[in-house]
Amino acid sequence: MSVMNKLSLRLWDILQLNLKRALYANFYWRAVVRRRGRSPPSLSKWMLIRQNKNILMRLTKPTLFTNMPVTSEDRDLPGDLFSMLMKSDPSTIKGAEMVMLGEMLTLPQNFGNIFLGETFSSYISVHNDSNQVVKDILVKADLQTSSQRLNLSTSNSSVSELKPECCIDDVIHHEVKEIGTHILVCAVSYTTQSGEKLYFRKFFKFQVLKPLDVKTKFYNAETDEVFLEAQIQNITTSPMFMEKVSLEPSLMYSVTELNMVTSEEEGESTFGKMSYLQPMDTRQYLYCLKPKAEFAEKAGVIKGVTVIGKLDIVWKTNLGERGRLQTSQLQRMAPGYGDIRLTLESVPDTVNLEEPFDITCKITNCSERTMDLVLEMCNTRSVHWCGVSGRQLGKLSPSASMSLPLKLLTSAQGLQSVSGLRLTDTFLKRTYEYDDIAQVCVVCPFLSPES
Repeated sequence: MSVMNKLSLRLWDILQLNLKRALYANFYWRAVVRRRGRSPPSLSKWMLIRQNKNILMRLTKPTLFTNMPVTSEDRDLPGDLFSMLMKSDPSTIKGAEMVMLGEMLTLPQNFGNIFLGETFSSYISVHNDSNQVVKDILVKADLQTSSQRLNLSTSNSSVSELKPECCIDDVIHHEVKEIGTHILVCAVSYTTQSGEKLYFRKFFKFQVLKPLDVKTKFYNAETDEVFLEAQIQNITTSPMFMEKVSLEPSLMYSVTELNMVTSEEEGESTFGKMSYLQPMDTRQYLYCLKPKAEFAEKAGVIKGVTVIGKLDIVWKTNLGERGRLQTSQLQRMAPGYGDIRLTLESVPDTVNLEEPFDITCKITNCSERTMDLVLEMCNTRSVHWCGVSGRQLGKLSPSASMSLPLKLLTSAQGLQSVSGLRLTDTFLKRTYEYDDIAQVCVVCPFLSPES
């Protein structure tokens, strides 16, 4: 038997084997479909089903190529061999061969990480590998999370026909707002030449990770001001450029950002000109919130749990991929002031020894009843009140306030504490004591600074 005859017999055996496999698959498909109560498709239809492909790829940007420079001293055995090799390496930067970062870009080799707040972009392609024309092709892409199912398809209309070796392409974008497992469901429905409607789905699962760890702390001042400290930590494996970290206050507060160093020309960030956050690094951002005038006048409004606002964080990664996170509404427990609150509106920092000075207090009725107040002033060893003690202040309605100017003098030098104010409610015969309400520095005017 010649070589050509042997080759033709071998090819015939292969064709018979493939035909048997196709017939067996068609038989298996018929058996399965019959058990489900449906009419089985023909062999050509089954091959058409098997040959329609759905391809999905994530659209990511390339990364900068990095190399590990190997150096040696001139007196070592290699001499200048390593340096010459690095100079001839096309991936290194000319004139800066020792820098690990090169000029070339590398394509992503894996799916990569998707972080909360970033935009997930995906390319979907439906390709017709068969030799038949299909009609009414509808491609639908849904993203399923632990709490909801979102439709990401850019068009909900069907394509009239898809010829052999042709494809339908689509690009979808979605801003990721949940962490955990996400499943992208791609469903394709179409009609064959014989009028039979077919349908298949594919599932693509990926995880969404947390990029930042945000912690907040509240500090209450003696006045109505509230200081918010936000600690932001980069828990990814790559550096971030912090484009914006701001606080959006609620309607009750106005905010002042304390993360800038003001100068004569312009303000500079406390973190420097290059606002980069390295992996596992943490930054502290500080904000001062003050109640607006219409809310500060009403003592009963700012009580219990109050909404401060929310943080808005925007960053960029290596090649400009942008991410954004907004925290939920930050809440804090307002401090309790009792029935009467006493605050200082004005007080001097430095006073002269044995010379009278003025302070202004503000008394606010935080209760839900009207009070009739009497003021008593008790002298201490170094601070003496000027005026009549036990005078009537009159009635104070709920949530109302009054300003109280007072005069006093000191008899000792140094840092002295202002104490000894007593307010008595004549209705309930209840006395409220206020000590250490302020501190002043007392100096002697007759002594020169050199002495």
